[in-house]
Amino acid sequence: MKRLVAAFALVLLVAVGIMPATWATDKTIATQKAKDVVITLKSESGQWTKGKNAFVLEFTSAKDTQPLDAGTVTLNTSMTMTGMAPMIAGATLNPDKAPGRYLGTIEFLDTGTRQVTVTWDGPAGKGSTKFYAPVR
Repeated sequence: MKRLVAAFALVLLVAVGIMPATWATDKTIATQKAKDVVITLKSESGQWTKGKNAFVLEFTSAKDTQPLDAGTVTLNTSMTMTGMAPMIAGATLNPDKAPGRYLGTIEFLDTGTRQVTVTWDGPAGKGSTKFYAPVR
């Protein structure tokens, strides 16, 4: 009976947002190293899809894998198609409670491989990097 009550309390706390579901494992979409910073793009499913997507962007030290406060962070994507203007999408990013972790949303109108540009300016320094991520 005690286990049932404890399980119910845990579910209730997560459902009302009092306790974040940090035990939920995000899957890596892409990882990129830029100088001494490792940027990891993650989502619950491990991929971006057509439509609205929620994701996590994490900044860690390449030397000791400790989280890095990247300060102001932006993430933009582009996809070029022959004979058409590039398709550009910008993300909305907000710092999470955990240092070096940013929660984001982005929307894609169709599938295809996107060039992702991440820039940051903060205590971890200033920088930018580009990498590719598929939208399925």
